[in-house]
Amino acid sequence: MTITALVFLGYTGVATAYILALDPSALLLTGSVALLFALLGLQLVHSFPRLAPALASRWPLTLALQAVITYGPMFFLGELWIGMPSFLAASLLLLLRPAVAWPGFVAVVVASNLLMLWIGDGLGQTFYISVATTTNGLVVYGLSRLTDLVIEVHRSRAELATLAVAQERLRFARDLHDLLGYSLSAITLKCELAYRLVPGQPDVAQQELTEILQTARQALSDVRAVARGYREMSLSAEAESAKAMLATLGVRSVVRLDFGLVPQQVETVLATVLREGLTNMLRHSKVEHCEISTVRDGRTIRFRLANDGVGRGGPESAAAPRDASGGSGIGNLATRVRELGGSLTAGPQGQEWFVVEAAIDLDAATLALSGSGGRQGAAAVPAAPAVA
Repeated sequence: MTITALVFLGYTGVATAYILALDPSALLLTGSVALLFALLGLQLVHSFPRLAPALASRWPLTLALQAVITYGPMFFLGELWIGMPSFLAASLLLLLRPAVAWPGFVAVVVASNLLMLWIGDGLGQTFYISVATTTNGLVVYGLSRLTDLVIEVHRSRAELATLAVAQERLRFARDLHDLLGYSLSAITLKCELAYRLVPGQPDVAQQELTEILQTARQALSDVRAVARGYREMSLSAEAESAKAMLATLGVRSVVRLDFGLVPQQVETVLATVLREGLTNMLRHSKVEHCEISTVRDGRTIRFRLANDGVGRGGPESAAAPRDASGGSGIGNLATRVRELGGSLTAGPQGQEWFVVEAAIDLDAATLALSGSGGRQGAAAVPAAPAVA
């Protein structure tokens, strides 16, 4: 919107320069500049109604006022004011239905030509003004509509990101409900039954308590299985999912995965860094380009997530994972990487890019996993081939 407003101001500046070329009196100059800025204000209201909703709702009145300011000064300034009908033509396209707007657009161009002939200009100059009015009117209309479309695209992208997060939460909630709903209901009913049986039938109550213990153990086992399933993440799968999601949001992405066989725990930690980094990137920045890479340098795995959203988001445009969000903040992720003998850094690079980098030494990771007794780290999984 700022660029469009500057273009409008540029047109106003050109008209002011033409008036100054006449060496006008102070009164004429002041009145002309006042009318130019009034015309600019009306055009901004027509192009961006959200700037002044109360005034924009009275568009028939503002459109009529714009028409008066467009053609009235021509009787005093002549051809020096002939560029102003372009704004009126654009306003007709923005405010009226197409069936009425386009004939109105043509009428403005024809009226401008007739006024030029009445002023006394030749056919060549009249043809030039006709082309200029048509072109400038379409430029003003196109810039106004383009601004609205860009705002709508950003709003839609934010809604898609929010929807993706909500769908993931719903999926987890459904899995948890399906897994634990029956077990917890059974435990509750059996506890109530055992409570009633304790005074008169302690043997039966003990049997019920035994079954409750078995059900609780099974529920605990199921929860661990689900947690392990969520923890054991595939970096390749997460990268493919991220690429598809970013494409949906209109973000151009480059993905490179080339790291061979790694312990499952290492891949899970890197996949977690990718997921959390992407989530915060979409929440806190207006990213247009994203790069995801994981390469192997000897016995070191290097992960990199970079985006160009720095400076185009809100006050939290750094796009780094945050502890305040309630998820895995940068501190939590760094701790998980350090537990595998690695390091994680996150911060801006240059004026636009924000980069999250993690490096894990496989020898140190193997030693850390063996020391913790985790069997998950012993397994190695093949990485998918590089994609872009």
